[in-house]
Amino acid sequence: MCDTDRLQRLFRQMHHAEPLIVRAPGRINLIGEHTDYNNGFVLPAAIDKAIYVAINKRADNKIYLYAEEFNETYIADIENLRQPKFHWSGYVLGVVEQLLKTQKHISGFNIIIDTDLPVGAGMASSAAIEIATIMALNELFELRLSQLDMVKIAQKAEQEFVGLQCGVMDMFSSMFGKKDHVICLDCRSYEYDYFPFKQDDIKIVLLNTGIKHSLASSEYNTRKKQCEEGVAIIQQQYPHVHSLRDVTIEMLNACVEKNSTIYNRCRFVVEEIDRLLAGCGDLQHNNIKGFGKKMFKTHDGLSRLYEVSCNELDILVDLVKTNSAVLGARMMGGGFGGCTINIVKEKAIEELIYDTRNAYRERTGMNLNAYVAVIEDGAAPVKESVRM
Repeated sequence: MCDTDRLQRLFRQMHHAEPLIVRAPGRINLIGEHTDYNNGFVLPAAIDKAIYVAINKRADNKIYLYAEEFNETYIADIENLRQPKFHWSGYVLGVVEQLLKTQKHISGFNIIIDTDLPVGAGMASSAAIEIATIMALNELFELRLSQLDMVKIAQKAEQEFVGLQCGVMDMFSSMFGKKDHVICLDCRSYEYDYFPFKQDDIKIVLLNTGIKHSLASSEYNTRKKQCEEGVAIIQQQYPHVHSLRDVTIEMLNACVEKNSTIYNRCRFVVEEIDRLLAGCGDLQHNNIKGFGKKMFKTHDGLSRLYEVSCNELDILVDLVKTNSAVLGARMMGGGFGGCTINIVKEKAIEELIYDTRNAYRERTGMNLNAYVAVIEDGAAPVKESVRM
C-alpha cells in the first residue's frame, strides 16, 4: 500500500505546502470484456491497489507534474496545453482540458503522482490517474461536480486528449467501487447494481505476464471500428439496432458472413453480453464454480474470436485450467499483455503461484509476478489540505 505520510512529506519538500491527497483505485473486471464501448454490460470491482495524487493550488497558470514511479517531472501551461506523445502526463492534462472546455475555472497546480498499482498490467492505471486527478481538482477548486460528472470527464479526457476510444468501465469502477461487491454496470444507461462477492475462502489472484500493453498503440481502436462496421451491416436489415447491445446471434448469423473477421468480432461481444448476465445469476446464487466456467469461455472467445490475447496470456490460462483449486481464469483488460485474473481457493494460492511461476519461466523464459487483489471502495480524498 502507498505510504501517504511519505507522499505528504515529499510534497512538502518539493512545494513547501500542505497537499490534498486523493486515492483512486485500479480495477478488476470479472467478466464482460470489450463490451463497454458496445453499450453492453460489465462486471468490474475496485481493488486495494491504487493511484495517489498529492496536489495544491498555484498562483499562476503553470502545472507542475511529478511521477514518483518514473522519477520524472513535466511542466505545462493551462493556456497552452499540448499532448505529450505516449506520456503519463497526458492523463492529467486531458482532464484539465475537459474542465476548460466546460468553462470550469481552475488555476495552475502542483501535483505528485504515486502508486502501488502495477502500470501496464491491465488494471486500468490510466483511468485511476484520471479519476484521482478530476476528484482532486473538484475538491481543490470546489467545482461541485457529481461522481458521474467526474467519470464522464475522465472518459472524455482519454478519448479526446490521449486518443483511446475507450468505454466507461474503468473510470466508473474506480469511482463507484464498493468493498466486497462487484458492479453490474449497464454502459448504455449508466444504471448499475452491486452484487456481493464473498471472499471468505476464495481470492482473486492476478498473474502478470510481464508484457506491457499500450492500448492506444495496439488494435483497441481497430476493434471498436470493426464492431461499428458489423452494426452498420446489421442495421440494413434491422434499423432499430444502434450497437451490438441490440444484436442477437440469430440476427448476426442472418446478416454477416460467418467466420469473417467482422462476424467473429461481433459474435464474441454478443455472446459475452449474454454470458455476463447469466454470470450475475450465478453470483446471486453463490455459484462461483458456474461463474468460473464462464470466465474460461470468455478467455477462449477473446483469444480465438476477438484476437486480443497473446501467447503469454494463453499460456497462463492453459497452466491453470486443469487445476481444481482454480475456479475460473481469463485474460483481463484490453489485451496483448497484462494479467490474467483467476478465482482461486485461498488455501491453494501459495502453491499455485509457486508452480505457475516455475512453469511459466520454463515455457517463456520470463519471470512471473503475482498479486492477490482485494475488492475495496472507490475513489476518495485521503488527506485534506488547507485551501488557498
